Amino acid sequence: MAFQLDYSDVNDGQIKDGDYEAVIFTVNEDASPSGSEFINFDMIIRNDIEQQYKNSHIFHRVWKAKATGKYNINMIMRIAQAVGLPEGKSYNSFDDLLKEFHGKAVKVRVKNEKSEFNGQTYDNLNVKRWNQTEFPNIQHQWKDNPQQASDPLMGQGQTIDISGSDLPF
Repeated sequence: MAFQLDYSDVNDGQIKDGDYEAVIFTVNEDASPSGSEFINFDMIIRNDIEQQYKNSHIFHRVWKAKATGKYNINMIMRIAQAVGLPEGKSYNSFDDLLKEFHGKAVKVRVKNEKSEFNGQTYDNLNVKRWNQTEFPNIQHQWKDNPQQASDPLMGQGQTIDISGSDLPF
């Protein structure tokens, strides 16, 4: 049996600056070791579109302001607009809003930048712009769990109760 090497999908692990079509894998509130709270968006570069770095993760954090203890509402609204959440929709809780982001497609512009904190320099991949996807029909094949392609909330404790009166037949 013959085998041919193909390095076309090999990368050094660092996503290059540019625009990428992604799907939001998870969104959750978290905190740094020092206690600073943030919303963590974990996106995966879509593999159903011809682009580099397929299946690579892009992380974006929206931090609470120390002065007010609140999130930047404009940033949350910009992300909601980019993923196509309907304007005017109400949610029972902030957690319900965050759940609404799961599985949504988005186009993000990223840039590699350096930052300094406590005398150390860090390399960061930062999301610079959020845009609506050019490919709303998501056909991404999930690497770890193929069933999750149709249901991004699967395995996260979400259940749906359906009674006979809910069925159209």
